[in-house]
Amino acid sequence: MPVTIQTGLPAEETLQQENIFYMNKERASSQDIRPLQVVILNLMPQKSVTETQLIRLLGNTPLQVEVTFLSTKSYQPKNTTVSYLKSFYQHFEDIQDKKFDALIVTGSPVENLRFEEVQYWEELTAILDWAEQNVYSSLFVCWGAQAALYHYYKVEKRPLVKKLSGVYTHTVLTPTETLVRGFDDTFLAPHSRHTTVFGRDVQQVSALKILSTSEEAGIYLVASKDERQVFITGHAEYDALTLDAEYKRDMEAGLRPEKPENYYPGDNEGRKPLVSWRSHANLLFSNWLNYFVYQKTPYVLEDLPLQSSKRPMVMPS
Repeated sequence: MPVTIQTGLPAEETLQQENIFYMNKERASSQDIRPLQVVILNLMPQKSVTETQLIRLLGNTPLQVEVTFLSTKSYQPKNTTVSYLKSFYQHFEDIQDKKFDALIVTGSPVENLRFEEVQYWEELTAILDWAEQNVYSSLFVCWGAQAALYHYYKVEKRPLVKKLSGVYTHTVLTPTETLVRGFDDTFLAPHSRHTTVFGRDVQQVSALKILSTSEEAGIYLVASKDERQVFITGHAEYDALTLDAEYKRDMEAGLRPEKPENYYPGDNEGRKPLVSWRSHANLLFSNWLNYFVYQKTPYVLEDLPLQSSKRPMVMPS
């Protein structure tokens, strides 16, 4: 089944070329089915790139999904025009009276700031609080995951000695968990971040469970025990050349970055990277949409909120 997008979204051309199953709202309105309503708070600088990456994954399931994109009102992105945002994005105030099956919060290049120093922090926390009553299941990516873990459970992010950038091997801790159903015992996923979350801090929160870790990259998948929150510390959605683009951007900026690890064939940045994480990414999003959203969300969204076991606040030591 397709993901439903707004007519004219720039991602449409790429999705069409890649034969990704999607439909615009005009076509979707003629179908007698309730699509899953997914709202995406896109905090990444290159909005259209992230839109395409996420729609690819949401569109590769048997479920029909309708996407609403959100941008921050308290911060104007530097890499996206106002006209683009007005055409394809809404603000929180536009949707706060609605209910959704799912929420996705992306990463953001603000890791080196304290959470409270981020310009849109108050707006983000208002959205996170709203989601507890108006969204059935939420998925948080990279910095979005760190921000949500901090806001909901007071789990701190920790600075890394150097940027973690590359493709790393991960291990599934509990194969019987539905979110990792069908995963290989080990799998690959990209990371790109300056900060991390320690597993020992997460383990002190009784409402959370760690599902996957990496010896090199640390914890990767965390979920709330009521399965209404998923935290991904990496970037399963990344394209083949996303890490390459970030590396070259940092080189041009004079930051002298190290090459992404386990990424370029033969560690030769002149060779095109091979995608080794796409099947994992598709299965991860498919499992989330099926087991955490579709199988459990109320058919009538107005029946939200539902009882939740979230938020026994445990302060990590």
